Amino acid sequence: MVELAAQFAADGVDARYAGYFALFNQQKFYEAHDVLEDLWLPDRKGANGDFYKGLIQLAGAFVHLQKNRLRPSAALFKLARANLKKYPAAHERLNLVAVQQLIGGWLWQLEQDEFTVNPLSAANVPQLALQQ
Repeated sequence: MVELAAQFAADGVDARYAGYFALFNQQKFYEAHDVLEDLWLPDRKGANGDFYKGLIQLAGAFVHLQKNRLRPSAALFKLARANLKKYPAAHERLNLVAVQQLIGGWLWQLEQDEFTVNPLSAANVPQLALQQ
């Protein structure tokens, strides 16, 4: 995580923001949520308030999947989708079209199986990437 955060910090990206992606991609969803919350809290009402909130909710949805809480996970996916929809297709070096597709795919899997099968597995893990 430190390497990625340092790489993006050199490009003017907040280390907490870069850290979110590094932790998320290591399936440390709670920690990703926690590190981004530190950035979001002082800016809740700012221009990126709902953006950070949506990413926090996205990580939270995967925390629920890790705990096999399928319906709460779906609820957080929907909240994340609504918050992120407020931003352009590319925002803060993140391809939000791809993120919305990721959210839609996970929601589809949950709803397809009527919340009886957890789609999160070692073979099916989400990944997010910042654009250079």
